[in-house]
Amino acid sequence: MRCVFCGIVARETESDILYQDQAITAFRDVRPQAPTHVLIVPNDHITSMEGLYEADNSLLPRMFSLAHQLAETEGIADRGYRLVINIGPEAGQVISHLHFHLLGGRPLTPESMALRFKDSVE
Repeated sequence: MRCVFCGIVARETESDILYQDQAITAFRDVRPQAPTHVLIVPNDHITSMEGLYEADNSLLPRMFSLAHQLAETEGIADRGYRLVINIGPEAGQVISHLHFHLLGGRPLTPESMALRFKDSVE
């Protein structure tokens, strides 16, 4: 199955890629919800967290480790950051390819996130 994230991983779709290895790619979100908004995806098309049960079991810890490394590189690790994983359409997963949202660079209150999300959808 091909999706926009598969195109980014294959470098067929232009993106600001911050990291890529044989298993994981990280790139800036084109509709950022915070000053730092990076998406971390497995290179293989895994639809959601549910698909990890059938995939490489080392992938999830590697994605968490990369999120921390990127938070340090982006200068947000000490102040705090948020990792978000939406699983399924009722949770807000728009693209059916597992991805982490690494968010930071400003206070991330529930109210501020809801307002920014509403603005980006409209």
